[in-house]
Amino acid sequence: MMKNKSMAFIGDSISRNHVQSLLCILTQVEKPTNVYHDKEYKSRTWYFPLSEFTLSVVWSPFLLKSTIFENQDGVASDIPKLHLDELDPVWVDRYKDFDYIEIGGGKWFFKTAFYYENDTIVGCHNCPQKNLTKLDFTYAYRKAIQSTLKFITSSKHKAFTFFRTCTPDHFENGEWNTGGYCNRTVPYKEGEVELIDVDLAMRKIELEEFAKAAASDQSSVLRLFDTTHLSLLRPDGHPGPYRRPHPFSGKDKNKKVQLDCLHWCLPGPIDAWNDLMMDMLLHE
Repeated sequence: MMKNKSMAFIGDSISRNHVQSLLCILTQVEKPTNVYHDKEYKSRTWYFPLSEFTLSVVWSPFLLKSTIFENQDGVASDIPKLHLDELDPVWVDRYKDFDYIEIGGGKWFFKTAFYYENDTIVGCHNCPQKNLTKLDFTYAYRKAIQSTLKFITSSKHKAFTFFRTCTPDHFENGEWNTGGYCNRTVPYKEGEVELIDVDLAMRKIELEEFAKAAASDQSSVLRLFDTTHLSLLRPDGHPGPYRRPHPFSGKDKNKKVQLDCLHWCLPGPIDAWNDLMMDMLLHE
């Protein structure tokens, strides 16, 4: 089914996590060759020669044109600048090369950021500057999702598109930078947990904008890839302190270990996303 086809996962580190899961599955059958990577290895492409299948991950955490001042460890030297009326050329310029895409936004929109339209600053989310218009992250998120889906449905090139919904994290008693942790070892039962306000706000935007885009999608290329509820029920599936091997080794027994309660272990819950994706493809 995928012979001579190309598939890309476009977005942030959740998209990268998803493509890593798919790579782990596919490489049990065939080893791919690495055919492309950007300078920081955030965007990459693999080719499976026997299947003639090309798989890519395209790093575009805001989906919009943006200037990001972060190093490889995620340490920021300045506030990001988002152009709310321009999509990110990193993925837009490559869109025509893909037969299938999975695309979605996420937690990056919670970050402090300057917002631009027509190359003019229109406001800021969570900024310390007093003289700027205060804009909620939902303002930028709606613009990003709206523009992304409009571009896909109006493009002459028709890539079959999985629009992925947001992924809730499972930090408890704090956030990633304030001592939050995730040490649960079993899934939640149905009805035991609910989405928090910010995730509800993102999900509302996603469903509203998808419904609008799908209504105008004459070629029927859009599919809602709704993993939010599945993800919500799996607090037990995160790496926690094991973002890197042996986090507690070494002489300094009191060193602070960064916990990850957003991304997924491999093998782990995110593998089910690929089962769902393949099932959706096979039933088209």
